[in-house]
Amino acid sequence: MKYEAIIGLEVHAQLLTKSKIFCGCSTGFGGSPNSQVCPVCLGHPGVLPVLNRTVVEYAVKAALAMNCRINEWCRFDRKNYFYPDLPKAYQISQFAAPLAEHGFIDITDENDQVKRIGITRVHMEEDAGKLVHAEGYVSANKSYVDFNRTGVPLIEIVSEPEIRSPKDAREYLQKLRSILQYLGVCDGNMEEGSLRCDGNVSIRPVGSEKLGTKAEIKNLNSFRFLQKALEYEVQRQISVVEAGERVIQETRLWDTEQNRTISMRSKEEAHDYRYFPDPDLVPLHINHEWIEEVRSSLPELPEAKVERFVRDYQIPRYDAEVLSATQSLAAYYEECVTLFPHPKVVSNWLMGDVMRELNSRNIDIAKSPVSPKALSDLLKMIEQGIINNKIAKSLFEEMFETGKPAEQIVRGKGLIQISDEAELEKIVDRVLTENPSVVEDWKKGKKQAMGFLVGQVMKATSGKANPAIVNELLQRKLIIDPL
Repeated sequence: MKYEAIIGLEVHAQLLTKSKIFCGCSTGFGGSPNSQVCPVCLGHPGVLPVLNRTVVEYAVKAALAMNCRINEWCRFDRKNYFYPDLPKAYQISQFAAPLAEHGFIDITDENDQVKRIGITRVHMEEDAGKLVHAEGYVSANKSYVDFNRTGVPLIEIVSEPEIRSPKDAREYLQKLRSILQYLGVCDGNMEEGSLRCDGNVSIRPVGSEKLGTKAEIKNLNSFRFLQKALEYEVQRQISVVEAGERVIQETRLWDTEQNRTISMRSKEEAHDYRYFPDPDLVPLHINHEWIEEVRSSLPELPEAKVERFVRDYQIPRYDAEVLSATQSLAAYYEECVTLFPHPKVVSNWLMGDVMRELNSRNIDIAKSPVSPKALSDLLKMIEQGIINNKIAKSLFEEMFETGKPAEQIVRGKGLIQISDEAELEKIVDRVLTENPSVVEDWKKGKKQAMGFLVGQVMKATSGKANPAIVNELLQRKLIIDPL
């Protein structure tokens, strides 16, 4: 029997406000433990929360970008549970009346088809603290609590269970992070925990409409781990069912060392949290004027940028999607094209050599030592025949390493391309004379012999010969004036 995966994601995104959701404490990352707290976020008796207006605006902005309907009235609820990192023993969240509902994100699925993934709801809540199980504090074998993160504003984005493969889940999360980064409401840093993802996964026989029993996989902190964890969990559940056993509803964790999900606890249902309206916070009214004011501030979003890149620059959609993944990459590309108006050439360099150097150093293009102007100048040198592609690629690596402009390196190393036909003709004649057997092979129809001869000319000129002129000379010598 064949099975299909039913996947839904719950994504928590920390909002980039300067202060917390219900108090004035800083949200800055990396402060010394418990240095960014106050009686409000620590839940001291008698304190009252005050809602941060910027949190609401950022949440509305994100919900609009995900095509959600903003509810005119929403309400905060208390989600009751005990855990050491939750000082009040409840979390202020939204349950019965969330901020926004019924949105969607379009992705390109693993079959290269556009697929629409529904967004069930977007709601606001406060983050919990962080447990520290670490040596380097007081001692090993003890846990400590850092409450700096307590009260940092979050939005939770809950998808419909409409994702059908782990690869599509990864694509959805990447698209979602890109939207949040474009909006400037979340930095999307999964390593620091500002974007966290839980995956709900179940299986069912292909063709069945009934949902299977789901397992929730908590705190997946990278795209790669998300995909690997879901792939493992789908196969685990299939094995359980085929063994005649029953999948149980539970919360599981991804073990990065064993590359498997492990059971954490039985899954809580919503009523276990005993939600009720927070008596210290009045219902929130979001009127039409406020919504439209936020809507007018939305930037060009990734999908719109993709369509514009395809239309205006005539590049493939795949290129446009890669180049639009982040605002900084898109801006770099557009500046390069302005300086060197050959969109596909620029696209190829960005997706190849530039991204390879960035990825090897794990840095964003905004921190690239090679500016758009420097790259454009390099491409102009290729176009003008001053250097060839092979030299340009090694040159680019040195530019990235040193930050020096291409012209300075070229002049210093004498890398200017040889385009003098008379000079190259002498070298071609010598190569043909020294390789009579290869010439005979070419005459017998062995086309690869031409590649060898070109290579010998390039070797004789230390890679500086103009390849187009070399090919032309060899063709003329071998076909028009054969030896």
